[in-house]
Amino acid sequence: MLSRRSLLLALAGPVRVTGVEIYDIRIPVTQDEAEAGLMHAFNVVEVATSAGVTGYSFAGPGTAHLPAVRRLLTGQDLFAIEKHLDNGLEKWGGVEHALWDAIGRIAKQPVYRLLGGASTRVKAYVTCVWPGKEDQQHVSYREQAEQAMRLQKAGFPGMKIRAWRPNPLDDADACAEIRAATGPGFAIMFDRTAHVPSIIGQKVWSFDTGLRVARALQRAGAYWLEEPFARDDYKSPARLAAMVDIPITGGEGYVGTGSFQQCLVNRTYDILQPEGRGSGGILTCRKVASMAEAYHVPCILHGTMALMLAGWLQATFATGAEWQEVALVRPPLLPQQQWAPGAKVLRNKELYRIENGEIVASELPGLGLDVIPEALREFRV
Repeated sequence: MLSRRSLLLALAGPVRVTGVEIYDIRIPVTQDEAEAGLMHAFNVVEVATSAGVTGYSFAGPGTAHLPAVRRLLTGQDLFAIEKHLDNGLEKWGGVEHALWDAIGRIAKQPVYRLLGGASTRVKAYVTCVWPGKEDQQHVSYREQAEQAMRLQKAGFPGMKIRAWRPNPLDDADACAEIRAATGPGFAIMFDRTAHVPSIIGQKVWSFDTGLRVARALQRAGAYWLEEPFARDDYKSPARLAAMVDIPITGGEGYVGTGSFQQCLVNRTYDILQPEGRGSGGILTCRKVASMAEAYHVPCILHGTMALMLAGWLQATFATGAEWQEVALVRPPLLPQQQWAPGAKVLRNKELYRIENGEIVASELPGLGLDVIPEALREFRV
């Protein structure tokens, strides 16, 4: 714990980054738990400072990036986040999270408060991916409906699934079955993620296909359709959004603010979705949300899971977003079951508090995780 004198000395002048470590940890789980999908492996970032405070993130890049990160940050002013982003930190959003964690610990405040603190609760929707074929064609509509009901019973207000089936209209049929099972109050999101044809052999939809699918999803009661076209196509999503009532969303693949600016100018998406790590980190997401607010466009972060989610949540609470994605969950697990191993590196043994499907902001400083350094050393690979 930093003494009051040390804190005053730290705040009286620049706080320097004195060291950076990036390493892997693997928390012990049984073979059955690993096969079930429990998250137990993380890339840890540690940022040591001249104030005697260390910041942590569990969303780090691979260890191969450590030399470059050290060259960028060692000896530099901890608080100069903007400068670090301009110098290349945008590539390593998870490292930026660790800087903010150290800043918050020094200030004894959660990061979201330092950035404006727009809210302290956010609705969580859960993105589910079944093991097996990436396109999910092997998963029955009934299985998807059963997972939706499982989440709904646990209090979660929404679920997102992939719109990757070879016949894209099949996902509208899946939506209809899920809607029949859950009733009207449960949000059902669909993610086309049109940038991954090399993974599943899919082609980017033509506009006509996107329109047919969006209209079919709308009839079936879908909440939104995400990234139906190529990411560098700023016109087609805007055209589609003008022709259907469900929101067309996207943005997780953009780094920095430039592409988001193009989206806003072209009215590309009804909702912008910066990525909490990939877009550049917490400050970049805050900037994107401010830009979007000027255009009256909601901003909802693309999400992640377990210990990594801490940085995403700080940006979400800072911006006051309506939703936070929790991803990727492997059915039939619930999020709390999947991230349970991570509690072994925390003193309070609770990653996040969830009440009635809402994640509640932690009052702990920094990213809100009470990390046990000795546990990190124990589980370090």
